[in-house]
Amino acid sequence: MDSINRLSAFYDWTLTLADKRVAKWPLIESPLPTIAIVVCYLAFVVYIGPKFMRKRKAMDFGLFLPAYNFALVALNYYNTTRSGHRHLFFSMNQFNLNSSFTKVANGVWWYYFSKIIELCDTVLFTLRKRDRQITFLHVYHHSTMPILWWIGTKWIPGGQSFVGVILNSSVHVIMYSYYGLSAMGPRVQKYLWWKKYITMIQLVQFVLAIAHTVQSLYVDCPSPRWMHWALIGYAFSFIVLFTNFYIHAYWSKSYKAKSNGHTTVDGGKHGNGVHVK
Repeated sequence: MDSINRLSAFYDWTLTLADKRVAKWPLIESPLPTIAIVVCYLAFVVYIGPKFMRKRKAMDFGLFLPAYNFALVALNYYNTTRSGHRHLFFSMNQFNLNSSFTKVANGVWWYYFSKIIELCDTVLFTLRKRDRQITFLHVYHHSTMPILWWIGTKWIPGGQSFVGVILNSSVHVIMYSYYGLSAMGPRVQKYLWWKKYITMIQLVQFVLAIAHTVQSLYVDCPSPRWMHWALIGYAFSFIVLFTNFYIHAYWSKSYKAKSNGHTTVDGGKHGNGVHVK
């Protein structure tokens, strides 16, 4: 009980450092809704879902798949433009600065919420019986991002956060465009030769995120230093996982031969068929 009380006291102290301007925004006041969503995702979608579908037919979502992917293209484009709003850089008076903060924070919140929406990726895998695509990388990414960006939205919904939002949302515009086009069927899929380059772009974004965060450690950045180091470690973990994915997907001949002909989440037949972020 003493440990619980100390942990509770520490959390209460951190709340004094949170940005009060977003304190009452949807899902931000308490971490419990986000944690509950992630726990339900792991329990019902990742663990129970494949078992539930084992003796059932895979569902065919038809035109819903391209519509879903293109909707995420639009949302990520919105996140990119909202978080990178020019007023963040060019506003000179306090009124415009406050207005800019609202615009940027709104983009950061929508980015956080998009991580919850993207849990539906795994739901689609499960209902279409694409269990092999529910990899460690896929689950690790989807289960950690909502919690990470709840923290980002609550404590630093502007400033340092918007760089990561712009980088990742820009990559997701390209990625979901690919999956949306691929979901349109074989007549479109034959033109989609650029899948492996999406992974390369993803790796570049993690390197840029680390470089930007390291640079922030050497300037007078008001963001907590522990958040900088946590972000560096988190991005590095993705570099390791995505590099491993790239090697197995595009360099390993045995992996290619083994995976040849497997259908991807978007309906195509491209390499290993793993849908990752």
